[in-house]
Amino acid sequence: MREPTPTEAIDLVGRYEAEQNIPEQMRADVRLLGSLLGQVLRESGSAGLYDDVERLRVATIHAYTDETPEAFARAAEIADSFSLQRADEVARAFTVYFHLANLAEEHQRVRILRGRDGRPDRENAGDSVAAAFVHLAAEVGDETALSRLQSLRFHPVFTAHPTEARRRAVSTSIRRLVDLLEEHDAALRNGADERRAERRMLEEVDTLWRTAPLRPEKPSPTDEVRAVMAVFDDTLYTAVPHVYRRVDDALQGPAAGSRAPVVRPFVRVGSWVGGDRDGNPFVTSSVTRKAAKIASEHVLLGLERTTSRIGRTLTLDAASTPPTPALLALWQRLSAADEDAAADIAKRSPDEHHRRILLLLARRIEATRLRNADLAYRDPEHLLADLRIVQDALVQAGAPRQAYGHLQQLIWQVETYGFHLAELEVRQHSAVHAKVLAELDSGAEPSELAREVLDVFRSIAFLQDRYGPRAAGRYIVSFTQSAQDLANVHRLARYAVGADGTPPVLDVIPLFETFADLQAAPAILAEIVEHPEFAARLAATGKRLEVMLGYSDSSKDVGPVAANLALYEAQALIAAWAQESGIELTLFHGRGGALGRGGGPANSAILAQPPHSVDGRFKLTEQGEVIFARYGDPAIAMRHIDQVAAAILLASSPANERRNRAAAEKYADVAATMDTASRERFFSLVKAPGFAPWFAQVTPMEELGLLALGSRPARRGLSVESLEDLRAIPWVFAWTQARINLAGWFGLGTALEAVGDEETVQRAYQEWPLFRTLIDNVAMSLAKADDRIARHYLELGDRDDLAALVRDEMTLTRDWVIRATGGTELLGNKPVLQRAVKMRSPYVDALSLLQLRALRGLRDAAVEGSPVDPELQRLLLLSVSGVAAGLQNTG
Repeated sequence: MREPTPTEAIDLVGRYEAEQNIPEQMRADVRLLGSLLGQVLRESGSAGLYDDVERLRVATIHAYTDETPEAFARAAEIADSFSLQRADEVARAFTVYFHLANLAEEHQRVRILRGRDGRPDRENAGDSVAAAFVHLAAEVGDETALSRLQSLRFHPVFTAHPTEARRRAVSTSIRRLVDLLEEHDAALRNGADERRAERRMLEEVDTLWRTAPLRPEKPSPTDEVRAVMAVFDDTLYTAVPHVYRRVDDALQGPAAGSRAPVVRPFVRVGSWVGGDRDGNPFVTSSVTRKAAKIASEHVLLGLERTTSRIGRTLTLDAASTPPTPALLALWQRLSAADEDAAADIAKRSPDEHHRRILLLLARRIEATRLRNADLAYRDPEHLLADLRIVQDALVQAGAPRQAYGHLQQLIWQVETYGFHLAELEVRQHSAVHAKVLAELDSGAEPSELAREVLDVFRSIAFLQDRYGPRAAGRYIVSFTQSAQDLANVHRLARYAVGADGTPPVLDVIPLFETFADLQAAPAILAEIVEHPEFAARLAATGKRLEVMLGYSDSSKDVGPVAANLALYEAQALIAAWAQESGIELTLFHGRGGALGRGGGPANSAILAQPPHSVDGRFKLTEQGEVIFARYGDPAIAMRHIDQVAAAILLASSPANERRNRAAAEKYADVAATMDTASRERFFSLVKAPGFAPWFAQVTPMEELGLLALGSRPARRGLSVESLEDLRAIPWVFAWTQARINLAGWFGLGTALEAVGDEETVQRAYQEWPLFRTLIDNVAMSLAKADDRIARHYLELGDRDDLAALVRDEMTLTRDWVIRATGGTELLGNKPVLQRAVKMRSPYVDALSLLQLRALRGLRDAAVEGSPVDPELQRLLLLSVSGVAAGLQNTG
């Protein structure tokens, strides 16, 4: 098959881009960034690189639109024709293109959000906290709705699970390009010299091209802590109080800012980064202390700067805004402790009492950060008390706008973040606890493992003493299989402090992960709450209890369909038990970014939860690329938090709970049929003899361990003969890279075929929120898969039976998903998402073809017993990074 002429190529690409219905501003951004990348490739790449990139680009677009075997074969032929050095450069070029395309798409989202910000006529009325409040109030009345709003809690927990394939240097370069693209927009709007903005963008694209795309070595846990801190500094610190302000503005209308807010802080940030030691030997008690110290430094520095900035603006004269006796008493107390500074500030601000006090408070926050015992605050509650004295004084002096303006946002920040920023959580495997306890009970000299486990509890006590009780104290037990697994944590804490010591305050959280553990959860919980330490903690917290559910291992255990149904059933049973027991339950959802790990839109998932399983509280893990996608830009972060909080508020509305309860009852038989059929189909694949080594052969699973994604090992000690201990992340990541995405959909086609009635399936899609969420997530997963490329990966193995099983199920699932939604193609009912997938797919194909080439070479060398070719290995890893950027979800 001949290559198209230059004119034909231009026409082909133009037609393809036109068919995607890309908004004009976004199309202009993509063209601009693409042209800058083209210029960089001509200037900085080797001779002929740009032409080779274009040849492969045109060929993959042709293959994507033509779908004939000849068109695909031509694209594969071009990818195979490159020298390894050229293939390396081409892979890098496509990866940079994805970074730029993702940037343009994010920029368009921000444009839309800013265009409708604060304009109710432009808002989607169904997914903001303010709209959710109005909806809820119509059902339960204003007073009840306000009570629920004020007890609302959204608790994202950032984890260091290794799913962010980009280097931090690459992410930083992209953020600089975001700022430059905004400058370019401003130049276009204001008629300024856009050439200057484009020149600076060209310089940054060139920098991005020249930046090594692969990390030279795995990041340490401390590196991972600092990466998460960048998100806090750039986004969360200011975005979260802005969300509170936006909601309060909407609810109070013109009176907002002139009277006390009705909104109370509803975001709490958690972190496993530096605390999650399950299978990660690099996370030690010393690392945990460092993680908390770094986080505290960041938030205290932010609070110090904010307090100082607000203080400098509060130039309110005593004549117009007289101080209250409480304010004067506070000044006397502060100035007595910091005499020289107080004298200097008083000289510069003789009659500006509010200003003087805030400037001294900033010094006390600085002293807290620097550990200056003479001035440091003991805890954030004392700072809040001082800030509220200033706020009350302003109100009494007739200055409510100053009281409830920037000062209120500072108070919200202290209430949200304290002096610790993120509530650091520890996680450890139940088997480790049992092993250490057996050793300690024997009276033997403690091993290195035992000493480290005990040191963790001492570190928790230290962190609580230094940063406040909220800084640490949640302790998650992985693979909880009995009440004893939870009681063991308290026994270890007692060992750590000795008979005369005081153990740290601990909220021990079970993590139910496998299918069997999910089924056993209610009985385990009923037993453990009778345990003395648990009962005492429940009494101290007003009977609050957290329970964590693992999406990843349950999906790997029984398949995505049965796992989703089991998770729903487990939540329903646990929620019913908690309600009967008078326990305030918070379910902690261990969701990943990929669909095989509970990924997908969080707000729709929340609204599909069983009755009483949310009750105004939602906690979930956020990891890897999801952290930067949801929280990397302030506008997008605010929108995400607003949407999720709205869903949390509405999830417990009588109408939503009635809908979910009725649907679960109506479609119980459908669920049972799907459960049985999907599990049998899944087991026929994963329990087939030789499946594990075949899986390692047809995906880059083995090679993923070479990619320096995170500090945590990819395995718990696995041989290629067993999947038992393979972590869920590489399980999902490997299938994603192979463009099969099996972990997100396998078994659904068979399940729906077993139901058999298309009308019933379509009705379930309309009436059953859990089913609709499952179908929509699978549609996205399949849209990012590719039949032809998947076939080539499956051919790397020598099991035609297993390959046929996968291909047949993929075809069956795609057919049923399309029928369920009543459409003619995948994502036909979600045009924006469909456009995003289609826009990237041909370019992802190009990288997949390069990855296939590298993988075939590595597999052939292994068969021949030849040494690993480092150039082939590098090409594979480059393509992995690029495919992850193109698909926008990994693990």
